[in-house]
Amino acid sequence: CWKTYLGRPETNGNRCNAIGILGSALRESELPEEALPVLEANLALLRRHWSHAEESILTVQTNLANCIAFLGRHDEALVLKREIYTRSVAAFGVSHENTILTGSNLASSFHSLHLYGEATPFLRDQLLP
Repeated sequence: CWKTYLGRPETNGNRCNAIGILGSALRESELPEEALPVLEANLALLRRHWSHAEESILTVQTNLANCIAFLGRHDEALVLKREIYTRSVAAFGVSHENTILTGSNLASSFHSLHLYGEATPFLRDQLLP
């Protein structure tokens, strides 16, 4: 299906959406090595042509971070998840559903990496004030 949109200009929204769906489908099919460059291309495309679409960019970054974590690159994924949370707070505020979700993802990464010293104050001070 995504090949239908491949020949369209980069600025075509359907093309961008198709690339995003392809990347997510590859990741969910447990093909993270194949998904990673597609997700990176999707993020670059969004930043280049839809830089104002913060929510979409954060969603793609989250998919990218999850893919990177699935590849076992947990420290790199943690850096990205910290950035996503910070940008979500700035864009939507601390009480927004997306911010709480990205905060939960970050807390989960702290737990996975046994960073309990960071997880506890983060949960107490940021997510559950």
